[in-house]
Amino acid sequence: MSSQRSTNITPRAAARLRGTYGPWAVVTGASDGIGRAFARRLAAAGVDLVLAARRGEVLTALAAELAGEFGIAARIVAVDLGTPAGVDALLAATRSLDVGLLVASAGFGTSGPFIDADLAAELEMIDVNCRAVAALSHAFGRRFAARGRGGLVLMSSLVAFQGVPRAANYAATKAYVQSLAEGLRHELAPRGVDVLASAPGPVHSGFAARAAMTMGLAQTPDEVAGASLAALGRRGTVRPGWLARLLELSLKLLPRWGRVRMMGVVMAGMTRRGA
Repeated sequence: MSSQRSTNITPRAAARLRGTYGPWAVVTGASDGIGRAFARRLAAAGVDLVLAARRGEVLTALAAELAGEFGIAARIVAVDLGTPAGVDALLAATRSLDVGLLVASAGFGTSGPFIDADLAAELEMIDVNCRAVAALSHAFGRRFAARGRGGLVLMSSLVAFQGVPRAANYAATKAYVQSLAEGLRHELAPRGVDVLASAPGPVHSGFAARAAMTMGLAQTPDEVAGASLAALGRRGTVRPGWLARLLELSLKLLPRWGRVRMMGVVMAGMTRRGA
């Protein structure tokens, strides 16, 4: 808990977030990892929060923690964003609020050969990582454009920029998010809406356990959240943290086929199942 309570944000950065985007933010995937780190950062900036994830009891505890520590209002919406009903419920729960920022950090990954995977899980990943992000970006993008200001933070990944053997479908979902964010940034900028693709490298979070991967050198969720919020409104894509930038540079000089091959080697070493 001490590492979670180390969140630090300058008064200037806090004022920028509140002044640019307004009083309320929605954070999906808020119960753990990067989403939770975003929630703490925004709460430290004095932004009221709508916290969305599947685990209602975890969200309830987090909302109470953030309200007590930072004095903000925090509401929870316990939903499965892999379903249209879950997306609709989140939109309905936020309709009366002056929301100015969406952090779409809900998502999960799988690893291993695609044809050996459970198809239902792979299609669920597309629903959560792509379909829900598209639906929420569409709905909140419209709201923000009508209000003349707002921000969308969409979680891309280092794996979004090439195919990745042993994480082929996951990398494809992140390629979709990256491309969506790039296009939306140019569509929505004239209407006062900032769009950011955050593309971290390996991160210490619950993601790795669900994806059956082992992480050696990795970033913290707070590093990702802090760098992403600092880049929002200033850049279109951010590789948060030195590790993401180092990995980007190591791949940048390779042709695309070389990056695919290199990422396959990396993934073979990170997955727990045999090659």
